[in-house]
Amino acid sequence: MKRNRIKLLAALLTAIAILSACSIANPNASSADWASSFVVWDDYIYQLDEEYVLEVVEEIGEVTVYSDMEGTYKGNFSNEYEKGTKYYSIQGISTAEAIAVQEEDGKYRKANRDEKYERNK
Repeated sequence: MKRNRIKLLAALLTAIAILSACSIANPNASSADWASSFVVWDDYIYQLDEEYVLEVVEEIGEVTVYSDMEGTYKGNFSNEYEKGTKYYSIQGISTAEAIAVQEEDGKYRKANRDEKYERNK
């Protein structure tokens, strides 16, 4: 019985040590709790829509940085899509209004332009 308590205590102390080490490794990083999913292209934030588009014109860029951690990033950043995910212009819609993001299943999800992406907020 006493041996089981010692094992349990050792396991708890190990778990606490591991969790503490994780938070010490990068104290400024925290898991993001963004209100919505987005991509950044051409220095603007594009909020992802539930709508999909059928016709795209041409590839205009791709995700260069993915992270679900809060912070500011350079390049075509996304909190939803992995690095390499392609962006496209949409038939009949200006990129100043919206772009399309290619998903793994080959569909194109609409992303509506929001505000300028300020890297030094």
